[in-house]
Amino acid sequence: MKKFLITACALIVASSAVMAAEPAPVKPQCNCPKCSCQRPPKGPDFKKRQAEFEQRLKLTDEQKAKAKELREQSFEQIKPLLDKIKEKRAEIEAVKLSRMAVQAQNEKIEQLKREIGAIKQEMHRLRMENMKNFEAILTKSQQKELKKMKAEGRKKFDKEFKKHPPKQHPMPCPIEEK
Repeated sequence: MKKFLITACALIVASSAVMAAEPAPVKPQCNCPKCSCQRPPKGPDFKKRQAEFEQRLKLTDEQKAKAKELREQSFEQIKPLLDKIKEKRAEIEAVKLSRMAVQAQNEKIEQLKREIGAIKQEMHRLRMENMKNFEAILTKSQQKELKKMKAEGRKKFDKEFKKHPPKQHPMPCPIEEK
């Protein structure tokens, strides 16, 4: 009986080590009952969409360079804020695991959530400022085309939002994330 238990434990340890060594496959589907959408791949797809965006706006090489510079500046401004949000979320998890009184936990969590909200507002302000800076490098006709593209994007979002209302998906639908 002891040999059986030892063998069973050894098998469990060995199989868990093998499972830990192999990363679980990432499931690309959103489990949406109404569609068969998949999460868009990162990397090449972004480059393709960026090229289509630049082509549709008919950006000059100078404008493309300036837009790239603005994107990099934007990232540098927003990255510390994203790091702060990660820290606050980690604090929330730590508070949940702490032995604080339930009321004190809830108060601390609410305070941290308010701080996250303030950081998100700052990020939104920076994004709007960066969008204005981008629009400033465009010509009048390019600005009109951009406005048209935004309207098309809103229509597409509204159409997909109606098709896939929130809280139906166990995993967020990539269409709703846009």
